[in-house]
Amino acid sequence: MSVLRQNKTWEISESENDSDAEKVIDLAPDEKLDDSNRGACEVDCKDASETSSQTSRLSAPPPSGTRTPSPAKKRRSKEEIEADRERAKQRREDREKQREAKAKQKEERRQEIQRRKQAAETLKSLKPENCLKCLTVCIDPVLLQHEGADILLDTLCELDWRYRVDGQQIPHSITWTRELLQQVEAGQGLVEEEHVLQVLTLTDLLDVLISVKKMLDNEEDELEGGVLLRPLLECLNRDAKKEVTLLVMDSQAEFWSKAFVGYGLGETLQSIGVKYMDMEELNKNISLVFLDGWQGVANHVCAVTKALSKRPFKLLTDQVELPFCVDGSWASGVRVEKDGSGLKQVWSRQIQQLNRVSPAVAAAVTEAYPSPQLLLQAYQSLELEVMRKGLLAPLTVKTEDKERRVGPDISSRVYRCFTAQNPQLVLD
Repeated sequence: MSVLRQNKTWEISESENDSDAEKVIDLAPDEKLDDSNRGACEVDCKDASETSSQTSRLSAPPPSGTRTPSPAKKRRSKEEIEADRERAKQRREDREKQREAKAKQKEERRQEIQRRKQAAETLKSLKPENCLKCLTVCIDPVLLQHEGADILLDTLCELDWRYRVDGQQIPHSITWTRELLQQVEAGQGLVEEEHVLQVLTLTDLLDVLISVKKMLDNEEDELEGGVLLRPLLECLNRDAKKEVTLLVMDSQAEFWSKAFVGYGLGETLQSIGVKYMDMEELNKNISLVFLDGWQGVANHVCAVTKALSKRPFKLLTDQVELPFCVDGSWASGVRVEKDGSGLKQVWSRQIQQLNRVSPAVAAAVTEAYPSPQLLLQAYQSLELEVMRKGLLAPLTVKTEDKERRVGPDISSRVYRCFTAQNPQLVLD
């Protein structure tokens, strides 16, 4: 049995104005679409519809005339622009000033810290134990030719002090140099102390005194003085602050010292007319000391060295307005300000100097009489001696545990302390 099938005919318009979605399906008039053909046709129609929708979305935007106009920006005037520039410039200047102020404060803090650090280091270096390490004893090599001079060197070595054997301007002399740590870099690290020791024998002293006598009698010019005297006077003329001590070594030092200070050096000196005042008339900065051999010289050198080590710190403390009221509990003092604050504490400390007067008793007295003048006025207002002695007895002394009275004993001793005329009076 033969089956006759009819071909499906698709005709698509070839017109350029038609879109791809417009498709024409030409079927036979008597043909009916089955289910599969109908589904395929519906899919093709849906694809065509979607393609048309996408084409419409991707179409060109509307003409520019149809857009919403944006609001026009307001043009600023020259005055407003210039004002904005000035404000910006002012803000920059203010920030620059703030940076400069901060930098200045930072530098001031750094300098203050550095200043305090240097002051602390200077104060530490001026203490005697540290200053002693900066001193150097300078010894004339001529002195080492004397028998017994090794005693001086051995003593300095035992104390671990620095010394140097070097030629001196004044023969037979001993000088000191101080090392200034703060000025080493400036080339001024060493300074010479003003004190000078000249070690002489009794024979050397007689030669010096004879030269002094001739100069005072105008028999000899100062430049033509003795070998020992001329360098000494030249040194004193160059530096008026120099202080020279003549150390005379002799086995009878005590005898010569008494004779020289009293009336002269016995018959020998009386014969040439030399007396103690002659040296003072020659120069006020010359003193004379008699010692018993090189051991005495070594002891004297040690004493002068210790005194020189204490001098810088002493000069520093003397610059304080009230050196007896320095800061620190170690001094047991009270600082008194210019407005008078602290005087009451000084008054209390003064009363506590008496035996068996506690701080509580002193506080009771100063509370009733805030100054010594008020206490003296109270004594003068009483007629009887017995009443004056017992003036402070009824005052109440307050302590943590209990209260008590000052008592007649302490009251009497305080009265005698402030009213007695006899400096030898024993208060207790």
